Amino acid sequence: MAGISTLLPSKAAKFENPPIGNSESKREDWRKAKELEEARKAGTAPALTDESGKDINPHIPQYIATVPWYVGIDHPTLKHQRQQEEKIKKFSGLGEWYKKGVSGTVATKFRKGACANCGSMTHKKKDCVERPRKVGAQFTGDKIAPDEHAQPNLNMDYDGKRDRWNGYDPNEHERVIQEFAKVEEAKKHLKVKKLYDDMLTGEANIEQEQRDAGSGDEGDEDKYADDFDMPGTNFDSKRRITVRNLRIREDTAKYLRNLNPNSAHYDPKTRSMRMNPYKDTSNAEQQSEFAGENFVRSSGDTQKMASSQLFAWDAERKGTDVHLQADPTKLELLQRQFTTKKEDFKEKQKSGILEKYGGTEHLDAPPRELLFAQTEDYVEYSKHGTLIKGQEKAKVKSRYEEDVYINNHSSVWGSFWREGCWGYSCCHSMVKMSYCVGTAGRTAQEAAATLAITAPGHQEEEEEEEPEKSLLEQHKEKLETETAKKKEKRDKKKERKKRRKQKKKNKKEESSSSSSSSSSSSESEEDEEAIRQAKIEKALKEQAEHDREADKLLQIDERKRPYNSLSSMNNYKEPTEEEMEAFRMKRKRTDDPMADFI
Repeated sequence: MAGISTLLPSKAAKFENPPIGNSESKREDWRKAKELEEARKAGTAPALTDESGKDINPHIPQYIATVPWYVGIDHPTLKHQRQQEEKIKKFSGLGEWYKKGVSGTVATKFRKGACANCGSMTHKKKDCVERPRKVGAQFTGDKIAPDEHAQPNLNMDYDGKRDRWNGYDPNEHERVIQEFAKVEEAKKHLKVKKLYDDMLTGEANIEQEQRDAGSGDEGDEDKYADDFDMPGTNFDSKRRITVRNLRIREDTAKYLRNLNPNSAHYDPKTRSMRMNPYKDTSNAEQQSEFAGENFVRSSGDTQKMASSQLFAWDAERKGTDVHLQADPTKLELLQRQFTTKKEDFKEKQKSGILEKYGGTEHLDAPPRELLFAQTEDYVEYSKHGTLIKGQEKAKVKSRYEEDVYINNHSSVWGSFWREGCWGYSCCHSMVKMSYCVGTAGRTAQEAAATLAITAPGHQEEEEEEEPEKSLLEQHKEKLETETAKKKEKRDKKKERKKRRKQKKKNKKEESSSSSSSSSSSSESEEDEEAIRQAKIEKALKEQAEHDREADKLLQIDERKRPYNSLSSMNNYKEPTEEEMEAFRMKRKRTDDPMADFI
């Protein structure tokens, strides 16, 4: 624990040892130390100083200013809060770098531990880069190589490792500057000497006249180039260096040709304006001067040159040794031969196809402009696409030809259906694209159908061809047969009762006349009609119940529909006459205009 951890830093600095006395003296000392600390914070008393004479901020908390006991410092200080010198990493300086070359001192005799080949002390024989001697310096003691510099162990920081100029000697650049200065001085002497010789021979005036009579462009370029004296620029008017980058001041700048901000874009970095600045204007004279830099790329022989280059690349890829710059004449001849042969081959191919298949009359069609010509019919539409004025074009009903009958048919394919097959209604033929034979074909089809039904082995063959049924289907058939048998028994019982009644009536009326017999037959007909009406009423009730059940199932969501809701779909059988009559009575006739008023 700290020796005087209970006292303030100011009190700890004042007393090297804690005071010994009663509790009142301790309380008084503590009060004085507290007042002194408050005075230092207020600035009325001088602050504590460390060993180097620097003031200690009195507002620093006690747990920071208090020195731990294991540090062994009794005077006030903040040294324990600073970074320790032994932990500070030291890096190499800015001027420190590996030494190059060798030292100037050379030994006169072989030293123990030196290289056996060259005699240097800084490496061994296996690391020696000198040519291996026939007899090493270890045995001869002659021509001992000087020692290399002892390289320092550099420890670079993050920036030092990544400094691209680390180890650069500025004196090297001074030599480069001196060399260029000497070259410039020699050029000036040569120029002065040439002018002096020309003045002596009289050729200076002739050259001046030729220069004045020369082309304006070259003269202007030389004029501007001679005055072109910028630091760091070496210009020679004979070699035409940097002259092309200059612009004649009398020329109009590209960005001043059209001041509209939405006109052609000007790139200030490359000083280029690729698009035509007069594109949306009617200044033909100005457009003839400058039409954009893309105009040069697509004018003249530029496209022809590009096609020749593509042809050369294709020919070289296929094995022909030809080059656009090296053999331009050869390339031109090869391209001409290739184009002529290609056109001849296309013409032969086209003529061969026409001779084989025909169709030359289709090539003489009217031009496309006449086929899709505009008319004088005025049609006006709104912004929503609706017709305002004029007559709209009639819409095509179908993409196929309508009412076209082929092969002597009087109806189209698909107008007749029987047993899951489509056919023609005129002849009942089920074969598409067949020839129509009229009513004869229809009678033949009906006769074949009746023969197939009345054939003795027809039912057996059908039974044989029927696939095996599942247990559920067999159970359903069994239930249906049982219900049918029960129904037949009931009907038979009713018929027996009727026959008995009829017999009794006949016995009683044996002596009656022929009129009585006719009345009995009429009564039997009335009974049959009543039975039929009863069956129709029953069928009507079943049909209504079926419709109610279907509507109920349709209103239910498919996911909430019962599991066996569609079980009746598997119980379909051939409907009776009474059921068909009930269906016709219940069916809603949409074509009846009075159906909605019932």
